[in-house]
Amino acid sequence: MSNINVLIIEDTPAESDLLKKVLLDNNYTIAGVARTYSEALNLFYSCGADIVIIDIFLDGNPEGITFAETLNAVPDAARPFVFLTNSKDRQVFERAKLTKPFSFLMKPFNELEVLYAIEMAVEKFYGQNHVFLDDAQNTVISKDYLFIKKNNALRKVVIEHILYIEVEERYCTIITHSEKFLVMLSLKKITDVLSKDIFIRTHRNYLVNLDKIEEIILNDNLIIVTGNHKVALSDSYKDFVKQLKIFK
Repeated sequence: MSNINVLIIEDTPAESDLLKKVLLDNNYTIAGVARTYSEALNLFYSCGADIVIIDIFLDGNPEGITFAETLNAVPDAARPFVFLTNSKDRQVFERAKLTKPFSFLMKPFNELEVLYAIEMAVEKFYGQNHVFLDDAQNTVISKDYLFIKKNNALRKVVIEHILYIEVEERYCTIITHSEKFLVMLSLKKITDVLSKDIFIRTHRNYLVNLDKIEEIILNDNLIIVTGNHKVALSDSYKDFVKQLKIFK
């Protein structure tokens, strides 16, 4: 699990420093700071950004928009991005809007605006609106990650790093190596997104990452997962054991 990586594209040091402080104070990670279009492209492809905050004007030119247009034109380069500007030019706004940003921040921005913009961008990018309006509904699901709101920030949980999930009615407890998260997700929703080649039901209340299983004790209906976690195995879900090579 890790923090959300934010790439900042801003050519004014005082403003990029303020953005960095807001993000770091709220447990986000700064993937990098770019001051020009070319720096932005180089950093974007090397830093593994999860979201980008883009100043529309770089050195007096609307190259932030050009950067966004470039991302939209490159297959598999899509990331949620937010525009930052002090421009009141309607034509510039219309051109920027065509790139489909997830939010606009007007300078001078404040802390809450930045944090809300990030949450909205992640929600909209993965097509799950209004998740973060309620503290109980705190999880956005993507193909490879869960984005979980914890305190004022989003945390990124790599799905492959999940050890197991315990389900209780509308809630799931997600167990990783270092932390656990209580999230409002139904069993159906979580099983729809998780790969059935990796996560298997071992009990009506448990989903286990196959790669994290260290021992299966059939006589005790018990599975030992990495970190000596013990997970229940019920007779109804023992069929998966026959598919494991170690039992052939």
